[in-house]
Amino acid sequence: MVLFYTRPTSLIGRQWLRTYTTARSNLTVDALVYSQYGKPTDVLKWHSYPLPALTSETVHVKFLASPINPADVNQVQGAYPLKPPFERLAESDDTKYAVGGNEGVAQVVAVGDNVKGLKIGDQVIMANAGYGTWRTYAAGPASDFQALPMADNISKIQLATLSVNPCTAYRMLKDFVNLKQGDYVIQNGANSAVGQSVIQLAKAWGIKTINVVRNRPDIDDLRKDLEQLGATHVITDDTLGSHETKSMIKAWGQPKLGLNCVGGKSATEMARHLSANGQYVTYGAMARAPLALPASLLIFKNLAFHGFWMSRWTDTHSVEERTNMVNELIGLMKQGAFTEPKWTPVEWNEQAVKTAVDQGIQGFGTGKQVILF
Repeated sequence: MVLFYTRPTSLIGRQWLRTYTTARSNLTVDALVYSQYGKPTDVLKWHSYPLPALTSETVHVKFLASPINPADVNQVQGAYPLKPPFERLAESDDTKYAVGGNEGVAQVVAVGDNVKGLKIGDQVIMANAGYGTWRTYAAGPASDFQALPMADNISKIQLATLSVNPCTAYRMLKDFVNLKQGDYVIQNGANSAVGQSVIQLAKAWGIKTINVVRNRPDIDDLRKDLEQLGATHVITDDTLGSHETKSMIKAWGQPKLGLNCVGGKSATEMARHLSANGQYVTYGAMARAPLALPASLLIFKNLAFHGFWMSRWTDTHSVEERTNMVNELIGLMKQGAFTEPKWTPVEWNEQAVKTAVDQGIQGFGTGKQVILF
């Protein structure tokens, strides 16, 4: 016999109640799935199926929030390197589906007798990318999930958006250069979710940032927003090649680390501002243009160029290393040093999510789009 209880929290309830008396689940999962790759609005569809029965080795989780990230859209299109498996979700349906979404926060609502390390009421994120987070419930072994430290002053939006952008920023600041207080980092796409994470982490660690953004009519408002997050300097990409900008950066202190998510000409110009022996990390290509590297940067400045992908890091590092990183990030959130991103709520229904996905493709919307279950 497997017993389900609810934990006395605001998310689950105020009483400990026995809600099931057999090992058979009577919960229904609502999910946004796809059975083939293609245009998201064409291939995504609403699908309901019974939650698999709890076993002695598995847990049940209820999703609370899940963002819609560019990688999620690319995955549905079949254009992302990480492709989740297509599999049967219910015994009564032979169709094989993949569940959309890679990131989110869930709460444990049932635990098998032999499960260690998770308990009812724990909040969890996915242990690996490609799990499928656009659904109401999921069942799986404890190893599918990573428990989070409890904290009353951290929102579910912060937790739902924790495992991709903040972790990417954390690793890039930690893994390529031994940065010390007062050192400079330069990055483009500074108003992106990763860029804002870099700004906040750098400020918390005493690192200074030069933040490159595209020029726009409301540039003064954007500059003010990034400076409030902790940006040291904010400049526009159309000034990167100017003599004035070169002089300013030399006066501030040439960066030891460059972070590139754009590509194209401005990314090449940004590389020219690195100090000798600098490290340049590319983690995106929003401009969809190649990064051209003058030989002089390699020969005379001895710059090193790297790529970074958070999914690869997770696959090649231990659970303990990831836990330490996540715990440090949550510690900064508790202190108020890492704030909730700007976000837009997305209702949990097929049309609303499809519309949000389409807006993401077109570049519309304000802030991170987050599905609330």
